Amino acid sequence: QSRLVESGGGLVQPGGSLRLSCAASGFTLGYYAIGWFRQAPGKEREGVSCISSSGGSTDYVDSVKGRFTISRDNAKNTVYLQMNSLKAEDTATYYCAASPVRLCVLWALVEYDYWGQGTQVTVSS
Repeated sequence: QSRLVESGGGLVQPGGSLRLSCAASGFTLGYYAIGWFRQAPGKEREGVSCISSSGGSTDYVDSVKGRFTISRDNAKNTVYLQMNSLKAEDTATYYCAASPVRLCVLWALVEYDYWGQGTQVTVSS
């Protein structure tokens, strides 16, 4: 059973922070680039961030640059998304996904082998 499980979502006020986790089981996360995606009601899913299999490179959508940080601990088979200075427009269901491409090249467009079930992030006062 190969799966990804997101956790760490919740309700937070604007300007607050959350740390999302993406834990893999049944496969070795260190062999995959990991992308974080989000989808808000009525909107298309968008790529948020990507980290290469080794952690040597990262990428972010412009709207979260300087606020979000992606990282990984391959020994724990886990990838994290630290989200700071959260805004209402960050409200969405956040998903992590594992890519057969180990580098973050065209990462928002490539196919992914595994997807998590999603974790809800709500930013509201």
